[in-house]
Parts: sequence; C-alpha cells; structure tokens
Amino acid sequence: MAEKISSNLQNQDFSITNNRIAKPSSEFYTVFSQQEILHLIDALKTRREIPLKYSYKGAGANIWDNFYRKLIIPNWYRSNVEIQLLRDNFQYLNEKTQNSQKVNIIDVGAGNSYPVKEYIRKLDKLGRIDRYTALDISEELLEVSKRNFTRWFPFIKYTNSYIDIENSSIPEYLLHQNNINIFLHLGVTIGNLQHRVKALKNFRQSMGKNDLLVLTNEIGNNSQWDGIARGGCYYHAEQIYQRINKNIGIQHQDCQLIRKYDKKTDSVVANLKFTYDYTIDFSSTGINKKVEISKDEEITIWRHHKHQLPELIQELDQSELQLVHHSTNKYQSHIMAICKI
Repeated sequence: MAEKISSNLQNQDFSITNNRIAKPSSEFYTVFSQQEILHLIDALKTRREIPLKYSYKGAGANIWDNFYRKLIIPNWYRSNVEIQLLRDNFQYLNEKTQNSQKVNIIDVGAGNSYPVKEYIRKLDKLGRIDRYTALDISEELLEVSKRNFTRWFPFIKYTNSYIDIENSSIPEYLLHQNNINIFLHLGVTIGNLQHRVKALKNFRQSMGKNDLLVLTNEIGNNSQWDGIARGGCYYHAEQIYQRINKNIGIQHQDCQLIRKYDKKTDSVVANLKFTYDYTIDFSSTGINKKVEISKDEEITIWRHHKHQLPELIQELDQSELQLVHHSTNKYQSHIMAICKI
C-alpha cells in the first residue's frame, strides 16, 4: 500500500513539474563516436545547437542522397547550380593548372559525388586527372560516393576518408605533391558551417603554393528572407527534425519545428522548440552527462548563411586566402569563388 501511495505521489510530482526525460536510441550510440557525442553535448549546452554536419551520418546519408537525387540533379526543366558553375569555370581552372601535367581533385564534403561527375569526365577526356579523393564527415555517404564514382570512372584512382573540416586540416598523406591539388567545397556547405573561417583556415593549412580552392555558396542578404521555406530549409530540415525526435528520444508532441531568420548568426535557421522542460540523458557507453532544456527554449538543427561578396573576401583574408576569380550563375543567386594561398 505504501509503495502504491509513493508511486502515485511520484506520478503527481511528474505531472506538476511537466519534466520529460529523453534517452538517445541505441542507433545514436552506434552512429556517433564518443568524441562526436561529446562535441554534440557541448554544442547543445553552449549554443543550443545540434550541428548540421552530424545529420549526414547513419540513416541521414540516405536522406541526403535521396534529397539530392530528387531535387537537385538536373533534368529538362531545372539545372544544377554547382554543376553549371563548374562548367562555366572549366576553362579558367584548366588554364590555371597548365604547369602541372595532371591534377588531383580533393572533394571536401563530397556527399554522393554527383556534382563533380561532369567535371571529372571532362578532365579525364583531356587526360588531366590523376586521382579523385572524396572526404566527408559521413562514412555512409563515402560509401555512396565510392559506389557511384567507381561505376562512372573505373580506371581513375579513387580514395576516400573521414574528415571534419571545421576541426582539422586535411592529412598530409591525402595530399599529392607531384601534381596540383584542386580542393572542391561545393553545394552550399560553407554556408551551413558554424565556424566558416576556421574551416577556411584548415583549407589554407592543407594547400600548397600552386593549389586551388574552389567553393560555392548562395549569395544575398540573409535578413531579407521572405519566410517561405524552400529546398533544404523545407525538405532537409523536416527530415532532420523527424530523425532527431526518433534518435534523441524527444516525443513529437513535445516540440515543434520553427524556421526563422537568426540575427545573431545572420542566418536562416530551423529550430526545434520545446513545449515542455526536458532532460536529455546521455548516460550510456561511459558518457555520464545530461543536458537540461527549458520549456520554450529552441535548439538549432539546420542553418544556412548566404554570403555577400565583401563579406566572403573578408573571411578569405582572415584565413590568408586570396580570391583570384569568381563568377555567379545567371540568376545572381550563387557564386563560385576560386582561391589560392
């Protein structure tokens, strides 16, 4: 009887405090390394964010691959921005690397490698490519990349490796000193990062004097976002939201997805807003940490920052990189920047 009363009191306590406890799934602990989990916990505690780069791991790789193939691969009525920009700048890149018989392509944030397919084919026809190296934070996407690339180009040397470009430069063993290295950072990956300058500095540290860095991003004024979710802000953010609920153990009815302009980071973000006090309990596999989140608090799960050209040049300067050439697509919505040290 006493036990029953005690149990009832605990239940009353729970209903009064409205506190929820979330425990990440076994899949979560399988997908992420202990170092990544600790970094994720720190990001939750210090800036209320689950870094977007982690959304590409595990089942997130298939989510991204499907999103890309359905919405981004060009078809008869829609062109792909980075493929077109690589096409527009092919001659420039080819001319600027003529002092090297062949080039190595180091694709950072390679994903499924679709954006470089046409570019690699052109280089191959000219006999100018020695090796393609795919680098990504997602081991699962690297498997997709390998499967695609080796099917398209069975006779081109292919390597891949895990990397978190925000936190480390490219290992020397992946760099090839006999040829010029062309580092690619395509899509809008640079605009999704929390620490853009830190990533650019890691590129700078990896580059030789004749190497080139080629990156793309959206351009424009972030604060003028019209409030309509499109592309990644619509589809990808929704998929990430659902997956976080499942893997972190947050009940769907206890939160909501909010998309908005964030003045502090000058970015458009997708946030998970809590409607109850929550404790996320990371106490498995030797990690004894908890994160307390109050009702009405938000955590960022998706972000994108558009560049304006003066700002991009400033960030490159801070990273000791020089912008040597740039071009935009026909709609003036995206930029390709080509840099050297």
